[in-house]
Amino acid sequence: MSLHLPRSDARLSGHTGYTRAHWEAVADRLLDAVVPYATDGFAQFRLPGRASRSGPVSDGLEGFARTFLLAAFRIAGARGQVAPELLERYAAGLVAGTDPAHPYAWPALTDMSQQLVEAASVALALHETRPWLFDRLSAGERERVVDWLAGFVGRRTPDNNWVLFRVVVEQFLAGVGGPYEPGEITGGLERIEEWYAGDGWYSDGKGKNFDYYCGWALHLYPSLWARMSGDTARQELYAARLRRFLERYQHFFAADGGPLHQGRSLTYRYATVAPLWLGALTGASPLPPGRTRRIASGALRHFTERGAPDERGLLTLGWHDAFLPIAQDYSGPASPYWASKAFLGLLLPPDHPAWTDPEEAAPIDLADQTLAMPAPGWLLHGTRADGIVRLVNHGSDRDRVQDPNGVPDPHYLKFAYTTHTGPELGDQAPGVDNHLAVIAPDGTASARRRIEPLTVSDRFAASAYQDGPVRVVTASVVEGAAEIRIHQVTAPAGHQVRDGGHALAAPVPLGAREEGEPVPSATAPLDAREEAAPALVRRADGLTSAVRALHGYTGAGLATAEGANAFGPHSATPYVTGVHPGGTAVYVSLVWLAGDREPPAPAVRVEEELVTVTWPGGGTATVRLGAVPTCSQSAPSRQQERSPTIS
Repeated sequence: MSLHLPRSDARLSGHTGYTRAHWEAVADRLLDAVVPYATDGFAQFRLPGRASRSGPVSDGLEGFARTFLLAAFRIAGARGQVAPELLERYAAGLVAGTDPAHPYAWPALTDMSQQLVEAASVALALHETRPWLFDRLSAGERERVVDWLAGFVGRRTPDNNWVLFRVVVEQFLAGVGGPYEPGEITGGLERIEEWYAGDGWYSDGKGKNFDYYCGWALHLYPSLWARMSGDTARQELYAARLRRFLERYQHFFAADGGPLHQGRSLTYRYATVAPLWLGALTGASPLPPGRTRRIASGALRHFTERGAPDERGLLTLGWHDAFLPIAQDYSGPASPYWASKAFLGLLLPPDHPAWTDPEEAAPIDLADQTLAMPAPGWLLHGTRADGIVRLVNHGSDRDRVQDPNGVPDPHYLKFAYTTHTGPELGDQAPGVDNHLAVIAPDGTASARRRIEPLTVSDRFAASAYQDGPVRVVTASVVEGAAEIRIHQVTAPAGHQVRDGGHALAAPVPLGAREEGEPVPSATAPLDAREEAAPALVRRADGLTSAVRALHGYTGAGLATAEGANAFGPHSATPYVTGVHPGGTAVYVSLVWLAGDREPPAPAVRVEEELVTVTWPGGGTATVRLGAVPTCSQSAPSRQQERSPTIS
């Protein structure tokens, strides 16, 4: 059965057409679609697809818990006025799942187990639906639910966002008179204080683990805990941080609603909008209510129009449609239903301004955007003309959990991410995209495993990485759709340098710069002139990825792949190459992803460690390389007005 939605409302929602009724319709479709996969008694939902490392029983519990959270938002948002069978299904599942004698009973909560994650969803759902579900169970049934959740007390968890699962589980237990340890609640809340990096950003555990877990976990659970516990002092702290976070986070979505494609667990898709609704729910949002809905509904519409849910009404492991390489080994068939967090906004009453105010434009709808984020080490630039948002990465690497001998995680170690492209993944990935590789004579390429953040300010950011005898210091300067990459490379003689652009994906093979015009081969020499043609790939809809050599490069090419990209079955990455003379050398490239004409190439002058970039509009950026690169910039002429900068 296909997804049937109400008629678009252009008056109330001029950007997306979506209203609360659309959100309710999508929620209902998702909940109905999983029913055929329920086990006896609705204790588990065993959805089709690749099993997780935890096995089918845990995966079945995950199917119950994550859809129960969605059901809870739907039930509580309607004040219990939903189809009776929805309440009956989850009431039955609670009873069966917590009955040790039932053939599909839930596994006990044990140290470090996936069940601990799912217990948090069960606890939150029980809290939100308490008048319609938990309170209507018999005394014995309630006792069994409490006994199962109480298994969390004293359990060990990974030292990351998981510490918050015990916080909400034990707070629910406290609220219903169950066993809990106050010190464990406090301990979990205190632990995340050590990971707070400022400006609203949390790292997911020690290190530089910046990704969507900051919003859909490290902001979400403490704020919902405060809502459960009534702790106003901590809620004020969390609200202030959330406000600061949302000031920046509102820029992470394209004009078509697509979120930036960076980090792990991307199969949770529109869970990315959970912190936006959280801001409205807690009164902590700096956004006008109509903007909150415009961005959130934009993301929901983005995915519903691109295969999520699929024709069965199911969310699969993937991005738009099914794509297994995007998933981690902890992900199973029901893992995508953490997307349920996107429906947090249903807890707002129907007459809340977030539902009744007309949609207001998102930042990308209004003007080009540039945003410096020193805490995670990111530089964001978006362009109104094509609605694309790009993220330049000089900070987040998740290095403490990377395999030092494995392939660096493409979701963290690339130089750039966007709302319209994804990194190349899996065994078929050539590993060229958004990476500066120094290639030894035997073909071994250097790897960026640990990022050394150096600086982020205004339109400039810099970092370094070391791999054996190779050291690369990279400075990025952004202007509109363009990123100037300046690489100071120290390496032995006889090595090659390769700088890759964005991997562009499509339904059909890519390879033509223009219709009928060939792409340079991997060994094609560049024109000696400053205006040498770039390595470029263009999709049928005009979306273009390209790299232009500005200094130091002598060749260009295109790396193609099949089955390696979440955005389409065929992908291609433009790149430029150069010979390294030994010692230290500087290379400069212009990298862009754009839906319209390519940005004009700036003039570049390199004098040892001083690199001067002169934009066609007259502005300049002077970068001084060294231990900590610096950049001084002058504004372009009025003919090329600079876009707003947020810091």
